[in-house]
Amino acid sequence: MASGQRRGRWSGVPLQDRQALRRDELIAAGVQLLGGEGGPALTVRAVCRAAGLTERYFYESFSDRDEFVRAVYDDVCATAMSTLSTATTAREAVERFVALMVDDPTRGRVLLLTPTVEPVLTRSGASWMPIFIELLQRKVTRITEIADPAAQAMAATGLLGALTALFIAYLDGRLTATREEFIDHCVDMLLNRVSSL
Repeated sequence: MASGQRRGRWSGVPLQDRQALRRDELIAAGVQLLGGEGGPALTVRAVCRAAGLTERYFYESFSDRDEFVRAVYDDVCATAMSTLSTATTAREAVERFVALMVDDPTRGRVLLLTPTVEPVLTRSGASWMPIFIELLQRKVTRITEIADPAAQAMAATGLLGALTALFIAYLDGRLTATREEFIDHCVDMLLNRVSSL
């Protein structure tokens, strides 16, 4: 019996809640494996070992590895979206995003790097992009001051692309800026560098 499956692990947890808890544990293990420093090292067996669960419990929630990888990616995207959408200022948004994606680089790598090496995420990544663009259009004052909706979308798309490239470089260690310098630069982009196309 795996150490994570000792008797008592589910003591006091109603039967109907156990599957959801096991799913959450698998997703958490998936984030760590997909976002590992050496790149994705995710197999069903590795996920189950990391979560301390058997494959039986994996397959009660996911039909296969691809569905699981999409679920892990969607979980990270939803967390990022929730974090950003509740911010009230550009600085708060950047600080929260840095805390979420840089302070826990596994999440950052899942969000920004894993779609480049996991073919199953090509469609998932593309489906999240318009949601993040729309959020920028609503939140960044300089963009909302642009009257033409097409120009708004272009400004938000360009800004998101620039911020994505910055975060990838920062996660990869290619930028030597301090945390505060990095945050200041991103805030400056959000506040001052959106042209009124």
